[in-house]
Amino acid sequence: MISYNITTGDTLTKVFQRIPGVGPDHILAERHFVILLSTFMFTLPLSLYRNIERLGKVSFLSMVLTLIILIFVMIRAATLGPQIVPTENAWAFAKWNAIQAVGVMSFAFICHHNSFLIYNSLEQPTLSNWSQVTHISVGSALIISAVFAVAGYTTFTGYTQGDIFENYCRNDNLVTLGRFCFGLTIITTFPLECFVTREVVSNVICSRPLSKAEHVAITLLIVAVCTALSLAYDCLGVVLELNGVLSATPLIFIIPSACYLKLCPGHWFQGEKLIPTMLIIIGLFVMITGLIMTSVFPQDCLHGVEMFYCADANISSTLPPE
Repeated sequence: MISYNITTGDTLTKVFQRIPGVGPDHILAERHFVILLSTFMFTLPLSLYRNIERLGKVSFLSMVLTLIILIFVMIRAATLGPQIVPTENAWAFAKWNAIQAVGVMSFAFICHHNSFLIYNSLEQPTLSNWSQVTHISVGSALIISAVFAVAGYTTFTGYTQGDIFENYCRNDNLVTLGRFCFGLTIITTFPLECFVTREVVSNVICSRPLSKAEHVAITLLIVAVCTALSLAYDCLGVVLELNGVLSATPLIFIIPSACYLKLCPGHWFQGEKLIPTMLIIIGLFVMITGLIMTSVFPQDCLHGVEMFYCADANISSTLPPE
């Protein structure tokens, strides 16, 4: 949720600056104001719903907007990419920060924490339906993420930022529309994570259903904490890396494998337990190494800075007219 707020502030400020009369010093160009505005007008009201089924239409809208954004990114890969000189060793298979990338990719695919809520929201919560839902959704996410990654990195190579929209020029009308769609997508995704967080917090505090007042109070607390942290820090890449190594990696690699080993009888190094054991070792390696590298070698953050190639005459000629 912190990363979603940071993305909203980065993205929508650039959209608002395309409005006539809204300059860099305007209040709509201030990321803190935009984050607070989106929180009070959209993310907080949506997060106050008690039933996750109420977010079905919102989630569908988010999916449609994601596909539209993907089309824009692919178009710019074809029109803008050839104008940007690739960085040195741009096509090397892996570099020293690949471990941090594993954490970020884990964060992108982490959905374990939504499982119980979404399973219970199915009209027919059976294992066959659940299997179909998970395979279709995760498979689709894999394809979309891969196309985003290839199109984005092909365009900017080593200049690629944690938020890819930070790479595009501000006077690009097509990208401005993409930023607007992206901002709406992030805003509509925030409540899904808030539902899970609230469910966990409420289960820790009490085992009974929350009263209306308790529901509102816990939601306000969660949203307030996330908003405060996102206002204090604005570098998305580092936040994604920390989320990946501290949250996603344990949830994907370590905890499920440890549960399997705990529940199954026998020694850890038996045939059927070999893969879970290897996953725990890999998860611990990625978690510890990624945390150290994120702390020692944090990703460069050029938040709010126009990229150098946007001043190039050749680049400007590829953009649509004002």
